[in-house]
Amino acid sequence: MGRRAHHPRRGSLGYSPRKRAASPIPRIRSWVDVGGAEPKIQGFCGYKAGVTHVTMIDDFPHSLTRNEEITTVATVIDTPPLKVCGVRAYGKDVGRLMVLGEAWHQKLEGDISRVLPVPKKFKSNIEDFNTVLEKAEELRLIICTQPRLSGLSKKRPEIMEYRIGRNINEAYEYAKAVLGKEITVPDVFSDGDYIDTISITKGKGFQGPVKKWGVKHLPRKTRKGHRTAGNLGPWHPAAMMWTVPTSGQMGYHQRTEYNLRILKIGTKGEDITPSGGFLGYGVIKGDYILVNGSVPGPRNRLIKLRSALRQNKKIPEGMPQLTYISRESKQGV
Repeated sequence: MGRRAHHPRRGSLGYSPRKRAASPIPRIRSWVDVGGAEPKIQGFCGYKAGVTHVTMIDDFPHSLTRNEEITTVATVIDTPPLKVCGVRAYGKDVGRLMVLGEAWHQKLEGDISRVLPVPKKFKSNIEDFNTVLEKAEELRLIICTQPRLSGLSKKRPEIMEYRIGRNINEAYEYAKAVLGKEITVPDVFSDGDYIDTISITKGKGFQGPVKKWGVKHLPRKTRKGHRTAGNLGPWHPAAMMWTVPTSGQMGYHQRTEYNLRILKIGTKGEDITPSGGFLGYGVIKGDYILVNGSVPGPRNRLIKLRSALRQNKKIPEGMPQLTYISRESKQGV
């Protein structure tokens, strides 16, 4: 007998079922343990503005081009300040976290009323948290974005939660200090830090198995379609298996990019905005982050940033040395 033909399957099943994300705002399900660091919010968010390229000194250990100039791709994320609207306490239940209490700032201004009805006065107060701190496992800040300060034309903000690091008592004091105030990106990250980016990828709609899974295009004489799977499974079991590549939704999934290095955190948008602005985005007005590599999602998409959860052991020491940042027009020739 001859050898049985074999080839690896097309497409990873690790992300199945590949259905649309429930919301354009991604969820963070895991947080890094900050250890002995001072209490602060453990993440940030911004809007993807575009991509450029930079020239920098390669400071990665054991690199073949160490101490030489290299050119690499970089993603620009517009990061206007976040407004702290409230605080929420969580305690442990059977296998999950449960809400013990929450307190909102008494004067919620701006466009937050576009998202939820704002009462004239909230019943709960941050001082009432003394009764729930004994059972609390973690505290989280309820923050809202300020898209009016970005290059977008939208007004409706996004509301989300971010965990506060350190123990409960220190987190409680930090929450009282920042409630109702703004948090900027330099308060959370610094140049050279490693972060994870969580976002919703670009949606591509309903696609066939050739594009979605990468199966082979069938020969010319094949009956009943050429851009389909060769067969839909065995006779037994007499049911179609979930591993068969079929048509369906492609894109608009939540994905996480691990261990991206922050090359620069700036406060003046004109230092990074190219001539004519970023295509499909516009001009960055204030704070921004320059991240090494690519970030999932299209332009204008909300990107959540988190301290690196699986940070590599061998990382460069010190701040990255940038020698050139491209600000050429992205409009083409």
